[in-house]
Amino acid sequence: MDWFPLWNSLRIAGISTVVIFFLGILSAYYIAKAPRIVKGVLDVVLTIPLVLPPTVVGYLLLRVLGPKRPVGAWVLSVFGVRLTMTWWSAIFATSVVIFPLMYRTARAAFESFDETLAQSGQTLGLSNTYIFWRVRMPACRQGILAGTVLAFARALGEYGATSMIAGYTPGRTATISTTVYQLWRTDNDALAFRWVMVNLAISAVVLLAVNLLEKKQAPGRSG
Repeated sequence: MDWFPLWNSLRIAGISTVVIFFLGILSAYYIAKAPRIVKGVLDVVLTIPLVLPPTVVGYLLLRVLGPKRPVGAWVLSVFGVRLTMTWWSAIFATSVVIFPLMYRTARAAFESFDETLAQSGQTLGLSNTYIFWRVRMPACRQGILAGTVLAFARALGEYGATSMIAGYTPGRTATISTTVYQLWRTDNDALAFRWVMVNLAISAVVLLAVNLLEKKQAPGRSG
């Protein structure tokens, strides 16, 4: 059994999660403090990948990153690098798909934060950066961690957008999801079932981690 799809899925999901962790927190922090109208507009723009079919997300990315499209053509001519049909192409697709999960979870955590704590820090002469990392983030850590874990799980199972922008090449771009589909198409049900069980096992561990985070957060809510 070739374990490349597992390794490739884990690195794509891992890198994507790291990327959207910082982008999601940054966006959530500033949008949570934005005026209502601005917040509403930006919220729609940043959340829309959550409700779009993954294949539509993949198509839109191809319209931008394809070798004959604006960004893709420029990168190919200047750096000689294709932005599609490589293993790391899937990072673009996965990041777009899972970003709304991280953004919405982080924004909810920031909006529930007791601003009097930040104001108390300001009266003590603490910088906004110090308050953000040493006061705000610790207070919101459970929600942010839960969002991060959920985003990772979603990234691990992403298929639609990934298959369109990265394709399926054994040993190069194959992921668990694309491998299961290809094995099903070729009537290799036994091996497809093995990969399904691998994905189920990883998903179960991820959901268990989310449940543990929620249980740790519960006492704080009741207090």
